[in-house]
Amino acid sequence: MQQPASLPPSITAIVPARNEEAVIAACVESLAQQPEVVEIIVVNDQSSDNTAEIVRALMPKIPHLRLLETQELPSGWVGKNNAVFLGAKEAKSPWLLFTDADAELLPGAATRALQTAQESSAVLVSFSPEQVTQTWYEKALIPFIYIRLSKHFSFDAVNNPASSAAAANGQFLMIQRDAYNSIGGHAAIAAHVLEDLALARRAKAAGFRLWFGSGKGIVRVRMYRSLRAMWQGWRKNLYLLVGGNPRSLLSELEATIPWIPLALILLGIKIPAATFLGVCFLLLRQFAYGSDLSRNHYPFKFIIYYVPAVALYAGVLWASYRSHTKGKVEWKGREVAVTLPGAPR
Repeated sequence: MQQPASLPPSITAIVPARNEEAVIAACVESLAQQPEVVEIIVVNDQSSDNTAEIVRALMPKIPHLRLLETQELPSGWVGKNNAVFLGAKEAKSPWLLFTDADAELLPGAATRALQTAQESSAVLVSFSPEQVTQTWYEKALIPFIYIRLSKHFSFDAVNNPASSAAAANGQFLMIQRDAYNSIGGHAAIAAHVLEDLALARRAKAAGFRLWFGSGKGIVRVRMYRSLRAMWQGWRKNLYLLVGGNPRSLLSELEATIPWIPLALILLGIKIPAATFLGVCFLLLRQFAYGSDLSRNHYPFKFIIYYVPAVALYAGVLWASYRSHTKGKVEWKGREVAVTLPGAPR
């Protein structure tokens, strides 16, 4: 959809919020600083905390901020999909920006997204946010997961219109409203846990161009503020992200767990020299991980978390597999029914 030359492009930002009192104000205020964002719609998804009250308190100083309330979750819908779909139906701008309540846009983020769309002729632009990590477990697991995901979802492949590869990050996903409506919006992916990935796949299958890239210096997110929340969040998503089938699970565990160094270290119980060799191999794996960290814009010093990162990753991936094979995961006080890829719906 081409914009008339006389009208500057404008964006409606849509923020689903369920018990986000700790982060919603920073998110909304960062959106309000983007000149192209002419409408901010926060969809309060039955929060039991002060999320709605915080948004209402911001409305007098942010006139283009609106608050919507969800009702009972419709059958067959994931809560987030229902919330953003309600927001999209109320949006008035030609571009829709779906972003999470824990995301903070940096100055010029919306300008950069619109410029990227124009330069690449993309109708869907998504940035993978800069990840803010504070605790040891965040520094261990978050970079490790995103490095693994970069091997599954190549920016270059996604951005190549000749490739069928499609991906996006729902923490910053901007799409033309006409294109969104033409592919059925979130109603077409109502039951999908990975709604960002599903939306990108539908858009590319329909012949639309995508652009997906690093959001460093554009948008930042601190995803989880406790080990329990982090574990629940990745348990919900990780198995699907690596493929969603037993073969992909085994392949991922084989690729990430340092089996040979561990075997040599165990062998060292009987042959002491094997322990030395195993430690050397483990250090080589650790420094290779350091190279991956630097290439993906994480501090090299995070290599000190390599061993706990592997342990956490393997543990949450297995937990994610177990949850999905049972057909349900829990997130923010709700049980979410999941269907594995290829299974009948």
